[in-house]
Amino acid sequence: MDLGQVNPGHVLVATKSHVENVFGLDEVQAGAVFRTVARIASASRAAFGFPGMNLFQANGKVGGQTVFHFHMHILPRWEDDGMSLAWPVKNPPREVLEGYCARIRARLDAATKASS
Repeated sequence: MDLGQVNPGHVLVATKSHVENVFGLDEVQAGAVFRTVARIASASRAAFGFPGMNLFQANGKVGGQTVFHFHMHILPRWEDDGMSLAWPVKNPPREVLEGYCARIRARLDAATKASS
């Protein structure tokens, strides 16, 4: 349970071994974390009956990380609960988005080639 409960059922899922953030997770840890998140989220919803939920995970100081050990918040949500997640939508043109996608795809391709 998160000591700073936002809403009833607010749970943290953390790695057993020290990993600072998502960039340090290997595929096995990442899979185990998300399987655990899905199980705990379902159990928490069954226990508390909330109509919505956010998963929150921060990386790096600029990303809002304050505890430098990988963890994910399972955050139950109710109407008018005072919680807000908002960011400034910038709506870049499609060709800019396609360029962003190409940059990421190139890194994925390079990582795949390096691991084979």
